[in-house]
Amino acid sequence: MKQVRIQAGFVGLVMKRGNLQRVLTEGSHWIGFTETVDMYDMARPFKTTIELTLLLRNEMLAEMLTVVNVKDNEIAVHFADGIYKSVLAPGKYAFWKGLIENEFEAYKLDEIEVPEGKIQSILNKPEVVQFLQVNVVESFQKGLMFVDGKFVKELISGVYFFWKSMKAVSVLKADLRQQQMEVSGQEILTKDKTTLRINLQAIYKIVDIKAALVENKDAEKQLYTLIQLALREFVGRLSIDEMLAEKETVSVKILESIREKALKLGLAVSECGIRDIILPGEIREIMNQVLVAQKRAEANMITRREETASTRSLLNTAKLMEDNTMLWKMKEMEFIEKIADKISTISISGNGGIVDQLKEIFKTAR
Repeated sequence: MKQVRIQAGFVGLVMKRGNLQRVLTEGSHWIGFTETVDMYDMARPFKTTIELTLLLRNEMLAEMLTVVNVKDNEIAVHFADGIYKSVLAPGKYAFWKGLIENEFEAYKLDEIEVPEGKIQSILNKPEVVQFLQVNVVESFQKGLMFVDGKFVKELISGVYFFWKSMKAVSVLKADLRQQQMEVSGQEILTKDKTTLRINLQAIYKIVDIKAALVENKDAEKQLYTLIQLALREFVGRLSIDEMLAEKETVSVKILESIREKALKLGLAVSECGIRDIILPGEIREIMNQVLVAQKRAEANMITRREETASTRSLLNTAKLMEDNTMLWKMKEMEFIEKIADKISTISISGNGGIVDQLKEIFKTAR
């Protein structure tokens, strides 16, 4: 016989020829010379090379252990005294009772979405991440969730965790912000057979994500085609002069024409406007000549108007001077003053008659 001592927090399994004989707890014990004792720390999971099912035939040992069976396509999260310890893959596990309070939460991986529970606090752990598929829907986005290719539901902005399993989970996302579409370089024949190159822009946003991503293929390309066809339809009805004069009206009509059709694509068009109308070189030269001629005609009209007003003013002045002798003399003095301002000296030749005439003028003015 020999004596063994079991310390607190430990358990001894007495083995003989590979078979469990009995379980030893804290204290001193006597065992036979052919027996051995395997020591186990109760603070650690119970691990042994012997088949666990055989050991659990011992009622005392079975009573001291918590056995966890993790099924296929499941995982279990282990918490010791409320603190995360590990993730258990499919298999059978045993943990000692009494010293530490062990908790286990099992999760079925075929449930797709990660449920509420303690696992939410450890989703960033590497041991958990390997079982997860993470999808982020930004604040300006909306998402569509598909399982095995079938639409399940819409997803608002947020972070979504899905289990990795045999089922294929995918998320389609769409940008809900206002966007701009350019319809550029459209060469269109007008009613009077003139080819115009038109650049148009539209403002739109996605309002029905399912219609835009699932019910219609390439919804934005379809919107481009709708705008293109509407532009050709309206421009083809107008002459070049009507087109240039009704540019804004055409934009409004195009918007009204495509709005309902765009909604069926899941898109809402809020604005539509023609940005540029590019004329052929020859037409541009002709229109420039017409513009120059118009401006010249306007300039001639203004000149004639000013000449007429000036003549009328002179006529009115002449009539006043004819009726008023004093006004006539003042006008003469005004001209003499202007002449005097322009010259420094005056030389007069003659018999003095001019000087006498000037004196008479000034005397009369007084």
